[in-house]
Amino acid sequence: MAEIKTRTIKNNALGHLLPGGTIENCTIQSDILGTEKKFTIYLPEGYEQTSQAYPVVYLMHPAGGTNTTWMDMGQIRQILDDANHSRMVLPMIVVMPDGSGEGQYNLGKHMGFFSVDDWDYEAYFHRELIPAVDKTYRTIADKAHRAIVGPSMGGEAAVAYAQKYPEFYCAVGSMSGILGKPEQSRMAASDKDYAQSLIANDPSKFVQNATDAQLDALRTISWYADCGDSDFFYEGNIEFFLAMRSRAVPMDYRMRSGTHSWYYWITGLPAILQFLTTAFAGR
Repeated sequence: MAEIKTRTIKNNALGHLLPGGTIENCTIQSDILGTEKKFTIYLPEGYEQTSQAYPVVYLMHPAGGTNTTWMDMGQIRQILDDANHSRMVLPMIVVMPDGSGEGQYNLGKHMGFFSVDDWDYEAYFHRELIPAVDKTYRTIADKAHRAIVGPSMGGEAAVAYAQKYPEFYCAVGSMSGILGKPEQSRMAASDKDYAQSLIANDPSKFVQNATDAQLDALRTISWYADCGDSDFFYEGNIEFFLAMRSRAVPMDYRMRSGTHSWYYWITGLPAILQFLTTAFAGR
């Protein structure tokens, strides 16, 4: 099993411990990828003082991001602390993986969360990262207490992972995800490998072509999607919703006023956390 090599606590720029959850930046050696990968993890307030086990959420990032992007751009610690203090959500462990590409702006080779010919990211994620997190931290290590969420590129990955590996997840949340019409991604025009990975994992096509057994598996998962009415992916999100509805797979769908932006994702995440809480509680 892959081992987590380093764990560095980083709660703020000064390194002081503030009331609320704890952030750790971690490194894991991946035999599957043949390199080290990073991830960031949020441990809810009180984690160090108890022996309690927690549900776990994998929070993906958009294209051009890294494992720290939700910290740098998404106000994730404040969102999670506020949600926990409100007592409207269950305390959760939140894992932020790294799907960055090589080179400037993290947009180069190997960007994304999907497997390509020389980069079996999906195997790393499910056979190394998840087991290492479950071994190192007090997660409730079963399908009923594991969820996956993400915006944009990360939203497609969250939905596609649940479609392909339904035994791992009880709930999924996508914000502005590439859930249909993947050719509309602005990155797809300049990166053929990335474009092919998006098209090969098109969530709408998966639902449209799903077998009865696959549809039964999809119905064991709670589905949530949210996309702004001025987002360039809104048509693909509607296509996905209609595909799910036509195949009798229940899902919650939201369309708020907004664009493809961090503001939209920051303001949408609290509702997803409440949705996940319902799923963790057994719906």
